[in-house]
Amino acid sequence: MKTLHTYVLRQILGTLLMTVMVFTFVLLLGNVLKEILTLLINRQASLGMVIEAIGLLIPFVLVFALPMGMLTATLLVFGRFSADQELTAVRAGGISLMALATPVLLLSVGLTVLCGWVNLSLAPQCRTAYKTMMHGMGVMAATSLLQEERYVQGLSKGTTIYARKIQDDGTGTLDLRDVYIHQLETNNVKWFKAPRGKLQANLPDQQLIFTLFDAYGAVQEENEISPIAEQGEITFDLKLESQDQRIREPKLSEMTFQQLRSKIKELEAQGIATMPAQVHLHRMVSFSFACIGFTLIGIPLGIRAHRRETSVGIAMALVLVLVYYSFIIFGQAMDDRPELAPHLIVWLPNFIFQALGAVLLVRANRGV
Repeated sequence: MKTLHTYVLRQILGTLLMTVMVFTFVLLLGNVLKEILTLLINRQASLGMVIEAIGLLIPFVLVFALPMGMLTATLLVFGRFSADQELTAVRAGGISLMALATPVLLLSVGLTVLCGWVNLSLAPQCRTAYKTMMHGMGVMAATSLLQEERYVQGLSKGTTIYARKIQDDGTGTLDLRDVYIHQLETNNVKWFKAPRGKLQANLPDQQLIFTLFDAYGAVQEENEISPIAEQGEITFDLKLESQDQRIREPKLSEMTFQQLRSKIKELEAQGIATMPAQVHLHRMVSFSFACIGFTLIGIPLGIRAHRRETSVGIAMALVLVLVYYSFIIFGQAMDDRPELAPHLIVWLPNFIFQALGAVLLVRANRGV
């Protein structure tokens, strides 16, 4: 019996690893093509930053890839067992389907624990870090727009920047020569000149920090010009035009379990509707149990399909995943309709898949 369980687990784990890798790659591909690859081609991000960004995305896509991989693995393995008559041979030896499937069911419980940790903590943290990194790349892209001997506008509202020579010192700081900065404000005009300076990017605040040496500056209000500094050091920052706010608060979908609970309490204290936050919290918890439901329904369906072709198993898995996610999507779409209890709707696919899977598994165990 131990040998048989080892054999079944080896087949499931091997297929699970393959399917999770495939689904992870497919899910990553959309984000990589949309955001990361463009930055790399435009030389706005180094190869190391791209690898780091992809690494931060992996836990986020694992939230979806692990349950899908487990469902596909059970469909493929038990479909192959049935098609190759291995299941018949096992039953002839006096071993029931339930006994054969026990280690697979225990594996699904273990994956549920893993998915819970990923869903409730790791994935939201990595997603937030990824968004912060993308914002940072946006600032670095802004600094890359500066060109030697060109008047550059649009980085900050009403600001024109000129530098005769620009050199990157390798630490993220740009050394500038013969700098001229012109700022048009509501009631005045400011301008600065300096033979040399440096530019640094302030990623958290989405700012460009200029330090000018031996600088002269003046401000003109109507017809009066007043010097700001002469032959001194001037430091000031420019808020980027495209990011005039600090790093935003994470979206509900990017919050951890504890952050969502705190958010719900905060909204309740302010008298604001908490249903959207409750829906996201329940979705995170309920989706952690997807592996159990997918395993319970995958085993009997794989046996009934009686096919060993990979394409058939993957097609069945995609249909089941589509059905499962339709409830999740509907629940999230109804988060502004508390009378429909959308936070409970996101639990429905678990109850349906687990109940239906348990019934089908019992029937398959009886040979019905």
